[in-house]
Amino acid sequence: MRPLRLDLAGFTVFREETTVDFTDADFFALVGPTGSGKSTILDAICFALYGTVPRWGGTRGISNALAPSANEARVRLVFDAAGSRYVASRVVRRDGRGNVKTGNAGLQRMPPGFDVGKLDTGMSPDDLGEVLAGTPAEMTAAVEQAVGLPYDQFTSCVVLPQGQFADFLHAKPAARQEILVNLLDLGVYDRVQKAASARASAAEARLTAVDQLLDGLADTDDDTLAATGQRVTEMRRLAGEVEAAVPGLVDAERATAGAADALAALDAEIAHLDAVAAPADLGTVAGAVATARAAADEAATAVAAAEEREEKLRGELAAAGDEAALRLLLTAHADRDRLAAEAATLTAGLAGAQTEHDAAAAALEAARATARRATADLEAARLAYQEAQTADRAAALRTHLTAGGPCPVCEQPVPAVPPVPAASAVAAAEAAGHAARKAADRAEKVVAERDRTARDLERTLDRARARHERLTTDLADLDGRLADSPGPDAVRRELDAVAALRATLDEAGTAVRAARETGRRATAAVVAAQDRIRSAWRAFDQVRDGLARLGPPAADRDDLTAAWDGLCSWAAGEVDRRRADRVAAAGAVDAAYAARDGAAAGIVALFTAAGVDAPPVGRTGTDPARDLTRAAAVAVERAEADLRRLTERREQAAELRGQRSGHERDGRVAKALAGHLRANNFERWLLAEALDQLVDGASGILRELSSGQYDLVHDKGEFYVVDHHDAGLRRAVRTLSGGETFQASLALALALSERLAGMSATAASLESIVLDEGFGTLDAATLDTVAATLENLAARGDRMVGVVTHVPALAERVPVRFEVRKDARTARVERTGL
Repeated sequence: MRPLRLDLAGFTVFREETTVDFTDADFFALVGPTGSGKSTILDAICFALYGTVPRWGGTRGISNALAPSANEARVRLVFDAAGSRYVASRVVRRDGRGNVKTGNAGLQRMPPGFDVGKLDTGMSPDDLGEVLAGTPAEMTAAVEQAVGLPYDQFTSCVVLPQGQFADFLHAKPAARQEILVNLLDLGVYDRVQKAASARASAAEARLTAVDQLLDGLADTDDDTLAATGQRVTEMRRLAGEVEAAVPGLVDAERATAGAADALAALDAEIAHLDAVAAPADLGTVAGAVATARAAADEAATAVAAAEEREEKLRGELAAAGDEAALRLLLTAHADRDRLAAEAATLTAGLAGAQTEHDAAAAALEAARATARRATADLEAARLAYQEAQTADRAAALRTHLTAGGPCPVCEQPVPAVPPVPAASAVAAAEAAGHAARKAADRAEKVVAERDRTARDLERTLDRARARHERLTTDLADLDGRLADSPGPDAVRRELDAVAALRATLDEAGTAVRAARETGRRATAAVVAAQDRIRSAWRAFDQVRDGLARLGPPAADRDDLTAAWDGLCSWAAGEVDRRRADRVAAAGAVDAAYAARDGAAAGIVALFTAAGVDAPPVGRTGTDPARDLTRAAAVAVERAEADLRRLTERREQAAELRGQRSGHERDGRVAKALAGHLRANNFERWLLAEALDQLVDGASGILRELSSGQYDLVHDKGEFYVVDHHDAGLRRAVRTLSGGETFQASLALALALSERLAGMSATAASLESIVLDEGFGTLDAATLDTVAATLENLAARGDRMVGVVTHVPALAERVPVRFEVRKDARTARVERTGL
């Protein structure tokens, strides 16, 4: 894994958006004062990949990711691993209740040749490539697949944080072995062993299945094949014999069918002739026509008499007078009586209305006189007021004064308005004026009210006069129309006489309609009787036509009864003659069936001789010849099908025996491979070789770092140092001092990056190493040795080397430096050097 670019925002001390570009930084240093945020860069790399940081103590410390007072932190890492480029991102948010959770997380594989600089253009996440993980839960497996290392091993071999630099040195043998197995992909041998075991088991299962199939194919031997072939020959011979015998059976079938058809035709003729019988109501149908005609003649006579009486009454009604004119005349008499009464009432009302109108007019004139006097009194009061004002200007002026306002004469403020003297003429005149005004107003209201009353009475009187004039005119018109009238009583008597004639005429009309209805029914009865006689003749003709092929006698068309008697007598004679002929026809049928059964029995015997069940043969309406021929063909097809199936089963057995040999061979090979790998000897040997190379490389580096004092060795998975300054004493690495432990851990870390990276064949190749540990504890000589070692490792160009330090002497020897500074607001990173 090789980091290319890291983007931060709101992550711990990096409040603002910060980008660290590792492109072309094969050997770099993160430098800056203690606490400036150098180690936070490595924390961000770990967090982007695995969602946690070593110094947080696990994923529950995720709240540490947020900068103080920040509600969101974003981290994005672009890195290369095993020839592919990936981008990992995580977003942490604080909710309304103060809980901190990972809101979004994702891992994407970028397209080949993707320009990392495009990230600054605000690209959509959909443009970054194939999505390998889209949720925090999916990230762990996807990152381990891409990087090739789980979190614990990543922080022991690639990014070595503070406080965990010596983890690989002090790890237990089993944990150290697990790291080496993962780095070298030695687990492939365990997987091969398991796959070989599974393949051996599968081969054994397939072998068992093939044996079971072969057990089911045990009847495919040569004897069975010969017997099946012989059976085919016998069935083909049976088919030939049946085919040769069938024509005789067919002839017997035809003879049997002919005899049976002749007997059936004779039975049909007997049944047809025996069914001939005259209708039960033949006598009634013959006499119904005469009875219906007599009733029809009687009904026609009754219709003529009723029509004659109706015509006579119509003449009498026409001579009696115009009923409509009489009714109009009677209505005119009633209208004149009503109008005369209304005119008398209206005349009396006109007199009262005129009297009331005259009284209202007089009252109006009196009110107007009173109003004129009130107006004159008001004008006199106004003149008296003006005269009083002239006589007493001061009293008049007082009415215009206001307390606190200026005086209109001296313009001085008026402290209080003095009251008007009770005996003032102005006051008296003003009171008289008010009284006159009220009297004038009352008089005007009385005038207006009486004027309205007089007008309403005048309009009512005008309408009554107009109505009286119309009534007078209408009465004159009615008197002219009734001048020749005999009087209302005489008119009523004439109307009663006309009504009596009309009622009698209605009764006569009802009698005519009843007579005509009776006549129609009588005529319909005649038609129905004639239809019945015609239907009876049609029924006779239908029966006779049905017997035409048998030669019935001629019929008397004038007498239906005689015609039926002759036909029935002839049919009875024909029945007797045919019943005598039927005895011989039935004997011929029995003989034909016997001959057919004999021919069929001969063919059935052929089936029996061949050991084949023959189809049933009888008088059931089936076709024995067809059934027997088909049964023989089916027997041949079955025998041939048995032969084909046997041949196919023999071929299947041969194929299965070949498969069985292959399964036996595959099983032996897989079982042998699984046996060789089950003991893990090969894997242990490879681990021992890898550990030997690792310790050998680390020992050389440690010897340089310690000026020849220490060598690193291992025994049964445990690390020891050989102290050449103490007579070659071998002691455990846990006895080393802090500075010596750093030298040994650095030697192992560099050896992991140098030696095992070349041996790893998986994505877990150690393409970079970043050291975050106390270089400040080293003396000048050792520090120079460490710097030279790191320079040589980076000079090879096949991996990235990074250090986190605040030691100037070391930082100056690193070509690319990322200076980390921190102010009161945020931390910042600036790239310097090459």
